Amino acid sequence: MTTVALIVAAGTGSRSGSTLPKQFAPVAGRAMLAWSHAAFSAHPAIDRVVVAIGAGQEALLGAAVPGADWVTGGATRRDSVAAGLAALVGAERILVHDAARPFLTAAVIDRLLDALVDHHAAIPVLPVADTLVGTDGAIVPRAGLHRVQTPQVFRYATLAAAHAAWAGGEATDDAQMVRALGHDVALIEGDSMLEKITYPADFARAGSAMETRFASGFDVHRLEDGEELWLGGVLIPHHQGLSGHSDADVALHAITDAVLGTIAAGDIGTHFPPSDPQWRGAESGQFLAHARSLVEAKGGRITFVDLTLMCEAPKIGPHRAAMQRRIAELLGLTTDRVSVKATTTERLGFTGRGEGIAAQAVATITLPLAAA
Repeated sequence: MTTVALIVAAGTGSRSGSTLPKQFAPVAGRAMLAWSHAAFSAHPAIDRVVVAIGAGQEALLGAAVPGADWVTGGATRRDSVAAGLAALVGAERILVHDAARPFLTAAVIDRLLDALVDHHAAIPVLPVADTLVGTDGAIVPRAGLHRVQTPQVFRYATLAAAHAAWAGGEATDDAQMVRALGHDVALIEGDSMLEKITYPADFARAGSAMETRFASGFDVHRLEDGEELWLGGVLIPHHQGLSGHSDADVALHAITDAVLGTIAAGDIGTHFPPSDPQWRGAESGQFLAHARSLVEAKGGRITFVDLTLMCEAPKIGPHRAAMQRRIAELLGLTTDRVSVKATTTERLGFTGRGEGIAAQAVATITLPLAAA
């Protein structure tokens, strides 16, 4: 079953007070749009993510999410969703999401997809907690009322038919159009972190809803004859290599443990046990990519890593830039957010005797407080 996500991001955000369209304005250290794009991209059930942007916004999207798949949206939200539907013919399930709701978690996506098994559509909602009053001063009963959020999920054929049949003016959301066809829309539990960002004060609120976490990782591998030497995802010429169940890249192992530590997700052995033969000789970059996906599935973002290698040989300096580039690629960072350092132990201990290499890493992430 092909499952796609369409992020609607073609607006101008005139009420946000930003000089940029609000979907490209920074929220907690990254473009607003990039948060939900990362969450969809990290989810194992999502096969493709497409962004509907305004005409002329290609450069803004490229800066916010390099390499993102996109279509040109329209003057209204309905036009933008229609453009996305036209580009995604052949999909079986589609999630439609507003870029102005950045802090999307894997749990919400899971609940939506589960509900779609028995329904044509499902939407996340929250109960109305505040007292409601009309302009005439009369209290409006809250029973049966909900606040609707996105993403909203649909069987593709159902949503396409709803758009083709709609003749009721500008719809407030796609679920309204599906109901007009006579289909029931399931209501699933939403998330308070999915509040829409519209006004300048909302940006400040969104920033305060994030926390910063740090964690460290440490690893050691033995140097042996007849092995390749992989460090930081780079093959380094040397008369010996590191011995281990995988490719024994001590640098990537330390960073992986640090990233896993930021979300209290155990260590590398928890996820890739050395007793499992499928990981024999495995490239360690996939371990780090997995750790990154777990952070992003919680709506988090890795913002910086610091690595220290401890060895007498080989010299790390000539290979530092290549390591930075590879680690940055694996983590979706720029190279100025990856620090690679090296030191010796003044010929003391096993590293000083040239028997092995040790690595210590620290990772920094930002994470929505609701995911903590």
